[in-house]
Amino acid sequence: MSFSISHSAALAKKAARQVANLSSVQKNALLTDIANSMLEQTSQILAANEIDLRDGKDNGLDAAMLDRLSLSPERIKDIANAVLEIAAQADPVGSISNIQRMPSGIQVGKMRIPLGVIAMIYESRPNVTIDAAALCLKAGNAVILRGGKEALHSNLALAESIKLALQKHGLDPAAVVVVPDTDRKVMNELMTLNQYVDLIIPRGGEGLIRFVSENSRIPVIQHFKGVCHLYVDNAADETKALKLLENGKTQRTSACNSLETLLVHKDIAASFLSKAATLLAEHAVKVHACERSISYFQGATAATEEDWHAEYLALEIAIRVVDDFDQAIEHIEDYGSGHTEVIATQDYSNAQAFIRRINSAVVMTNASSRFSDGGQLGLGAEIGISTSKLHAYGPMGAESLTTEKFIVMGEGEVRA
Repeated sequence: MSFSISHSAALAKKAARQVANLSSVQKNALLTDIANSMLEQTSQILAANEIDLRDGKDNGLDAAMLDRLSLSPERIKDIANAVLEIAAQADPVGSISNIQRMPSGIQVGKMRIPLGVIAMIYESRPNVTIDAAALCLKAGNAVILRGGKEALHSNLALAESIKLALQKHGLDPAAVVVVPDTDRKVMNELMTLNQYVDLIIPRGGEGLIRFVSENSRIPVIQHFKGVCHLYVDNAADETKALKLLENGKTQRTSACNSLETLLVHKDIAASFLSKAATLLAEHAVKVHACERSISYFQGATAATEEDWHAEYLALEIAIRVVDDFDQAIEHIEDYGSGHTEVIATQDYSNAQAFIRRINSAVVMTNASSRFSDGGQLGLGAEIGISTSKLHAYGPMGAESLTTEKFIVMGEGEVRA
């Protein structure tokens, strides 16, 4: 029998009712068994991942894509630990807030409830399969997972771990659907199924996210790209700032929280850029520099307008000297993608002004942009990073996969 996305979505909607009624204890036990099942299935998952990696190399995937695709025993342990962290968190479902008594005598509050069915459309990150399933289940939702063809074998192996845990708990397997057909027609049809699916979260390249946003009949959480900035203020501790630059740019270039642009105050430029040049050369980082900074870097190319918009996802960075704090803010407002911005400064007033004036999803003072991640920010894992401000903004954990309903409690009051 061929796979039908509409039939699977209809079953997921039915299964969502079952998941929504699970207690916190039941959900946490399920998540614990998903983590344990993953660890028990490590050899099978790695074997499947090897097939995807081999095919990816044969098909010319670049280093960043292969890094995102790659699994190892350590990465599998990290994913399993993230699931256990999600299980250990407070259950957002059912929490009641803002209870107040109205002049009429009724009491009004809000209760958190699941969204229903969430669809994930993503590319070469097999960890998303587990992270998304765990977060959706924690929030009482069913989930449809449509990964890219480059990670198909890995995703199906991970899906088996989820299936085993669902079976152990007597739950409908349609609560987590991993789409086995990567034909684009399936994705296109999925985006029309607004009678079954409540939210779509695309995760991948800017092209994928724009395509989903422009063609979906279902509400979409958007994350177009991560053009993350580090601004080195004239009151910066240069040693600290260099560490932020090194970690943010070179630790894992394929991540959307890696640095893409360095802004340096003119008063500290001569001292700091000389050190930055040595550091970046040691890591073989390609530099695109403005006319005021290019002389500090051997082999640098002149930065163009496109470089200020660029998400390189590689050992590559754009560098600009700015006149003052206000010009740094203006640059970020003009070219930032709403993802993550960092200031390096020992001036408390400038740090606080940066936090107030920059309205990206994550704003940091004297900390690496690499902390802009659900796991590092206390969410256990993330289903994605929203750079659109409606419904959710920034790394999305379980609470971001719920909504609120009004609840009203009375003692026979009627409206006058």
